[in-house]
Amino acid sequence: MHLITPAFAQSLGGGTSMAGLAQFAPLILIFGVFYFILIRPQQQKQKALKASLAAVKRGDRVVTAGGILGTVQKTREGSNEIEVEIAPNVRVTVLRETISAIVKPVAANDVKPPATPAKAS
Repeated sequence: MHLITPAFAQSLGGGTSMAGLAQFAPLILIFGVFYFILIRPQQQKQKALKASLAAVKRGDRVVTAGGILGTVQKTREGSNEIEVEIAPNVRVTVLRETISAIVKPVAANDVKPPATPAKAS
């Protein structure tokens, strides 16, 4: 009567640590790919947004997290509140963290005309 099956007995004895490493190599590779394709670019984007929010000034056009477009009228030093004009003579106070983008104005000579579709002959 055998208490241990031959297959189980073979897997227990004499294994090297390289076999264990070979099992984890695909997982390490997948994590590395996710880090460089997804995590790292997102961290850089957040860092750039944080730096641009710290540098926001009067006259900048901003978009809030709610999708409201407005012009910065007043920033308070030492505070995270910004006064934004969303319509003529309509001003609201928003938190600096709720600004999702700063709209850069495009000069008139930088605007590219729309591409015209190619004519079929």
